Amino acid sequence: MRRTKHMNQELLNIIFRHTGATRLLSSELIQELWSGYGELLHLRLDSSSVILKLIQKPDTKKHPRSWNSNIGHQRKVKSYEVETHWYKNFNQEISLAKFPKYIASGKLDNDQKYLILEDLKELNFYPAKSISWQKVKLCIQWLAHFHKTNLNREPTGLWPIGTYWHLETRPEELEAMEDLELKQAAAQIDEKLNAAKFKTIIHGDAKLANFLFSKDDCAAVDFQYVGGGIGMKDLAYFMSSIYEESELQANEQKCLDTYFEALALPDVEKEWRDLYVFAWADFYRFLQGWAPGHRKLNLYSEKMRSLALTKL
Repeated sequence: MRRTKHMNQELLNIIFRHTGATRLLSSELIQELWSGYGELLHLRLDSSSVILKLIQKPDTKKHPRSWNSNIGHQRKVKSYEVETHWYKNFNQEISLAKFPKYIASGKLDNDQKYLILEDLKELNFYPAKSISWQKVKLCIQWLAHFHKTNLNREPTGLWPIGTYWHLETRPEELEAMEDLELKQAAAQIDEKLNAAKFKTIIHGDAKLANFLFSKDDCAAVDFQYVGGGIGMKDLAYFMSSIYEESELQANEQKCLDTYFEALALPDVEKEWRDLYVFAWADFYRFLQGWAPGHRKLNLYSEKMRSLALTKL
């Protein structure tokens, strides 16, 4: 990690006021935000440490896959507004579904926006150095507890429909699709998911990289695409982030059973199990337009796509 060059006295005064600190000991870059929209920083203070998300419009558009448009820009801007709203207004503690506590947020004189959060490293949560079934199980259980706690809760101020690949927010990727059968069925699949009787608030970007682990627990970060939906969207996406083609087939039932055992809601399980293939097909639709040839467009996800089309 390297030192950041974007700290200023205005921001330091805000951090000191909200934390009780009097000195900044170090400021280190964790990572740049997607497409150059700012930085995620680890600040070590004389009283504690915090995580700072510093958001700014990039000078030049530099999307990793060259998707640079005003639609994409507006989606990213809204995603940071949604995340701040989530932390500020939905930040209730959930048993067995840990995430960082909100400290402060706002806008600086130079138009930068900031979000200051609890540093989970102080609670001994760290990124996974390797993946094991125990860690996978913890993440799946986290999702189940998060979804159960938020069942039937209105996503006020969040994305009406969560996930970064939601159809309505991805018209350019839909237009680019070469799979015409799936393209024509995209709205129907979206409606199938949105018409579910049981809805919750979903994380929306529940990949392994957005989970941190302690000795026997896990926590989630990065709530830019949190919003309404069904739990299967988070589960399918999480599975896509940890398993390759053959592993998905081999672990499908174990992951589903682990999720629904933790959820412990038979009526919800009955509906959501049937929607699992549609959640996969929905994500497959996005990938097909966004990044043809992506490794996640594999035989397993193709199977889910085909099953969904036959079930419509």
